Amino acid sequence: MEKIIHPLAICLFIIVFISLSQSVAAGQGSFDDNFSKSCPETHFKTSEDGQIWYLSLDKQAGCGFTTKQRYRFGWFSMKLKLVGGDSAGVVTAYYMCSENGAGPERDELDIEFLGNRTGQPYLIQTNIYKNGTGNREMRHMLWFDPTEEFHTYSILWNNHQIVFFVDKVPIRVYKNANYTNNFFPNEKPMYLFSSIWNADDWATRGGIEKTDWKKAPFISSYKDFNVDGCQWEEPYPPCVSTTTKNWWDQYNAWHLSDDQKKDFSWVERNLVIYDYCKDTQRFPILPQECWLSPWD
Repeated sequence: MEKIIHPLAICLFIIVFISLSQSVAAGQGSFDDNFSKSCPETHFKTSEDGQIWYLSLDKQAGCGFTTKQRYRFGWFSMKLKLVGGDSAGVVTAYYMCSENGAGPERDELDIEFLGNRTGQPYLIQTNIYKNGTGNREMRHMLWFDPTEEFHTYSILWNNHQIVFFVDKVPIRVYKNANYTNNFFPNEKPMYLFSSIWNADDWATRGGIEKTDWKKAPFISSYKDFNVDGCQWEEPYPPCVSTTTKNWWDQYNAWHLSDDQKKDFSWVERNLVIYDYCKDTQRFPILPQECWLSPWD
C-alpha cells in the first residue's frame, strides 16, 4: 500500500530545514568557494591538491583573503604555519571584522602574530574593537615554535563571551556583562580575514627592529578553514537569536569547562606578556570589563 504524505508534513519539513540551514558548517569546499583574494596572483600559491594556501610578503606587496560570507556568533578555526627564520616586522593576521576594510565604526576580533629576529619567540596579540575603538590588547608567548608545523587558532563568539584558543587551549576570555560602556561586539555580523603584511613601525620591539627585505619573500601557510556558525542573511537570520539550538550557543559554551579553566590558569601564570587591564599608566581608570572575572 502506497504511503501518502500529508502536505502539512512536507511544509513543516521545509520550514525546519530552512531554519537549520541558517547555521552552517563551512570550509569543506575549495578556496574559491569560501574566499576572495586581495593580492597579486604572484603572492598567492596553493599545494598541488589545493588544500594548503601560501601567502607571501615582499617589499612590493603583501597578501590576504576574506570570506565571502558574514557570520554573527559561532566557532571559527584555521590552521596556520608562520614565517620561519628572521621575521621581524612581519605580521601574520587571522581576524574577524564587520567591514571589508578598516572602517571607523567597525567591530573586530583580532589574532595577530608578531614576527621577531631569528631565535626569538613569536608573540601572539589579540585585540577587540567595538564601533571603531580598540585598545584591548593582550600579548602572549606561545609554548611551541609556530614555524615548524601547523597549529590551530580559533575564536568562540556568542552573546556571553569571546574566547581565543590555540590548539583548543583558551588563552583569552572576554566576557559580556552588560557593561555600561557597552564594549562587547555582539550586534554586527563579521567577515573572516587572513593576511600577511609589513608592520615594522610597531610590530617588533615597538618598531625598533625593522623588516630585513633581503630575507623576502616571507611566507605564511594556511589550511583546514572551519566555521560552525550563524551565516548572516538580511534582515537577519533566525539562528542569530540566543536559542541554544547550536552547541556554540548552549550553556556549556557560555563558560569555560573545568579542564579549560586549568589550562587558562596555566596560560595566565606563564605566558602573558602584556594585559591592558594591568596597564594603569595607560588606563589610570581601568575599563569596566577589567573588573570581571573570566571564571564567571
